[in-house]
Amino acid sequence: MPQKFVTDTYPEGGWFAVTLRSPVAKGMVKSINRPPNMPSSYILITADDIPGINEIDDFPVPVLAEKVSYMGEPVALLVGPNEVEVGKYASQCEIICEEEAPIFLNLSTDSDAGAFDGVILGERNIVLGAPFEADKVKTTVQGVYRTGIQEHWYAEPHAAAAAIDSQGKITVHTATQWAFHVKRSVGKLLKVPFEMITVVLHNTGMHLDGKLWYPSLISCHAALAAFIAGKSARLCLTREEDFRFSPKRNASEIRLTSSLDEEGDLLGNDISVVVDLGAAGVFTDEILDNTCLGVLGFYQTPFASIKAKCAKTNVPVQGPFSGFGLAQGFFAAERQASRIADMFRMDPSEWRKRHFLKKNKSLAIGVPIQDTGNMDAVMETVEAMSDYKRKWASYELLRQRGRESNAVPFRGIGIASAYQGSGFLHASESDKGNYTVEAILKEDGALEIRTSAAPSGGSWEQIVRLLAAKILALDENSVTVNNESADNAPDSGPSSNSRTIAVITRLTARCCLALKKKRHHATLPLAISRSVKPSNVHAWSECTQPARTSSVDKNAFSPISWGAAVVEIEMEPAASVPKIRGIWLCIDGGRILSEQHARRSAVVSAIHALGWASREKLSYIDGKIIDEFIYNYDILSLIDIPPIEVRFLESAEKTSEPKGIGELPFCTIPAAYAQAVSQSLDHVFEKIPLCAEDIWTAVQGGKK
Repeated sequence: MPQKFVTDTYPEGGWFAVTLRSPVAKGMVKSINRPPNMPSSYILITADDIPGINEIDDFPVPVLAEKVSYMGEPVALLVGPNEVEVGKYASQCEIICEEEAPIFLNLSTDSDAGAFDGVILGERNIVLGAPFEADKVKTTVQGVYRTGIQEHWYAEPHAAAAAIDSQGKITVHTATQWAFHVKRSVGKLLKVPFEMITVVLHNTGMHLDGKLWYPSLISCHAALAAFIAGKSARLCLTREEDFRFSPKRNASEIRLTSSLDEEGDLLGNDISVVVDLGAAGVFTDEILDNTCLGVLGFYQTPFASIKAKCAKTNVPVQGPFSGFGLAQGFFAAERQASRIADMFRMDPSEWRKRHFLKKNKSLAIGVPIQDTGNMDAVMETVEAMSDYKRKWASYELLRQRGRESNAVPFRGIGIASAYQGSGFLHASESDKGNYTVEAILKEDGALEIRTSAAPSGGSWEQIVRLLAAKILALDENSVTVNNESADNAPDSGPSSNSRTIAVITRLTARCCLALKKKRHHATLPLAISRSVKPSNVHAWSECTQPARTSSVDKNAFSPISWGAAVVEIEMEPAASVPKIRGIWLCIDGGRILSEQHARRSAVVSAIHALGWASREKLSYIDGKIIDEFIYNYDILSLIDIPPIEVRFLESAEKTSEPKGIGELPFCTIPAAYAQAVSQSLDHVFEKIPLCAEDIWTAVQGGKK
């Protein structure tokens, strides 16, 4: 079992490194002045000291910036033997910059983000289907759906420790979801062969994809400090540093206009998407395409026009955050679905079921949908769990009659549905999406599974051990999962997008099945490896104006997990904070290997999703996060967590495999919550987080 925290790692004779950061949001570093009283033994490291490539692997993020793009960007490191003293001297260093005019984009305001004319990191201009006849349009529904940034709030801030032995081999300790990305980034930075670099993995905890690429930057800092100083070095961000400068869930603004016929059926959608990715494009194509997929939902839409762009602004690099934009897209799609149903005085669940894609359809990117038959069952199950039908009819009657009395609490109920995949649409430039797991059956009959999948603290490892033991008829205690070092494992790719439970588990099962066939006819030890490679389809294959011509991996969304959520709230008269009476989730996640772990994953994700939707207000003011947001960041406490009921459906597919489920709460609960509050107050809410001041404004009559 890997050590719990990186901060528990103290390399022998180790020194300490501190990051020096830009005082401006945009400009050029002209000089960095050491404090006059600092001993000469303390080493100041700048970009000029980097022997290799001053950029992490795959992404245009400098390790130490010379041209700064956001306030707080790392520009230098200070390394020394005393942790307290190195921090003191770092605070006294003077960083002189030639400042330029920064660009900020506040997507939480009513400004027209679609008119943004700054640098665009990525763009889509997509037309799907055939335009409809204007005389068929009975009505239109327009919405502007905004989602705010969200902090990951991990158990341990980002940290890394590095050591160099007498042969020049480098060992890096870090908590990362992507071990080989750390390895490649450090190797390119220091011009050191990859085989000379060992990455020791620590428990990431509940990371929500916040430890996907950013640990590579911190690891590069620690490794560079050790390399230049010739000493072991450790760099640990403070909680405040981490909060201010680590990636957040990116903000988005989605403008959606739906044209409908007299029956309330969709004729077409006109969609404008703007996402703020901050100072550099990290997973730009992934986030942009996932957001576009989410906003389309999985409804029958004869025509859709999408104009989407990723804006480059002078705030810290944003994203990803559990879902890579899919949740932001689904928030818009599901709020729009409920608003359409409201306009036609229909039950929102019935409108959804009437417009779901049917069998033998495909997603807009060309990936075929294996089976949508279970989506009706998912919806009907969550309706029964929550008593949705009766409650919706009752609360809707009260809404239509008007609030005649303030003596009783107002109630509302919302429903939303979504899907998720289990992989990446676009492969990394370095690894091309080829990922591997190895299983070794030893002479004594013990089994070792080698993978670079991120340590989970035992939950996923236990599932894999049980699965392998069952296939090979072994005692569970004789099965070990070796994922503590990138040295002892093949490249299994990033542990994100539910790949660990879906893809890596599937590869492990394939290894064990191959061992089962060969073990009685081969000499032990016997090693078997299995890999997955992208199976491409043309991206946005029905586009008349494709902005991207490369392929996407159809394995990413095939098979698909389905989910639906219901949220019920109660508002006391003159109150501004809803009481959440309950959350109900129904999920078709394929074969559930461990219901205990799956349920825990769904519940934890539901809590974070509810926090994003209801209270976690956070934004950049003039390029920085102000103290008020840091010290008053409002996460759910134990007493605020409502009853959460989760039910798993058996997959309708003939060959059911494990699928990802962790993003489904983020794709469903925010829209269901916003709809519940909207119904209770008879007011349309279009953005999250939907905080007390937003509700208070509506209660006091400040309606749109």
